[in-house]
Amino acid sequence: MTEVHATQPAPRQARVPEAAAGRRFDAVLAELFPEYSRSRLAAWIKSGDVLLDGAPARPRDPVRGGEAVELRAVASIEVEAQPQDIALDVLFEDEHVFVIDKPAGLVVHPGAGNPDGTLVNALLHRDPALAALPRAGIVHRLDKDTSGVMVVARTLQAQTALVAQLAAREVHRQYLAVVVGALVSGGTAGAAIDRHPRDRLRMAVREDGRDAVTHFRLRERFHAHTLLECRLETGRTHQIRVHMQHLKHPIVGDPLYGGPLKLPRGATEGLVAALKGFRRQALHAEVLEFAHPAGGEPVRVSAPVPADLQGLLRALREDAAARAAAGR
Repeated sequence: MTEVHATQPAPRQARVPEAAAGRRFDAVLAELFPEYSRSRLAAWIKSGDVLLDGAPARPRDPVRGGEAVELRAVASIEVEAQPQDIALDVLFEDEHVFVIDKPAGLVVHPGAGNPDGTLVNALLHRDPALAALPRAGIVHRLDKDTSGVMVVARTLQAQTALVAQLAAREVHRQYLAVVVGALVSGGTAGAAIDRHPRDRLRMAVREDGRDAVTHFRLRERFHAHTLLECRLETGRTHQIRVHMQHLKHPIVGDPLYGGPLKLPRGATEGLVAALKGFRRQALHAEVLEFAHPAGGEPVRVSAPVPADLQGLLRALREDAAARAAAGR
């Protein structure tokens, strides 16, 4: 484990919202500085590195609303990942952010079973200064086998601003998904989602789950499949995958939520081969739009459809054309 000490040039300041009156100081602080864990913020409160209206406070102390908060701590960030020379397709970059096109198969964070070879390792190689940021600047994630566009902050200020935009549902996240079944219209999936009660690797629709909203519309309709454009209003783990399974239209190739492969009756040999050969969920983060964390101007970045998904769509179109020609 490598320990990196990052020196902050000046104390960070914020103000307690008036609407937070009566709430615990540590809970409000976690909302003001969401890039830090609650345990770290609580430790800084106890050590006197966070001041409330110029004076130390306890984590459980209630706030009145309107107080000035000053965070004077110097972050000591433990970074388990080491830099690795892994190619990255950078779609946009400046001194504040990277926007990348993550390929399918690339894990975002190191963890059990994936100690290295991750996006974090690649980012640290491209910009070693990211080691001084929580989670190396990552503010949202894509599943290992989901491809597409991601934004990564390069400064603490940018990370704070982007996390706030995500929490306020101000970031436009648009996906492409190939699902089982020929849908006739779009719609909105609003079922709450949380961890599966028995399988910790899966998420599930649950009445006591967290709010989750996915909007979807038809982009292209085939004989027994549909290409959907999905827009996330919230960002729960596996959200689109769980919602589409719940609607009985699972994503093609999804190993967790798709169930066994079902081949359409009368499918062309090309489509059969494409469906059998597609070894991941057919889900691609196509567009990401956010307000630039420094200037506020809109940034819109698109990631091209990857070759494997293009091949699947080509096979679906050829199958549809063959059926039309045969009058089926």
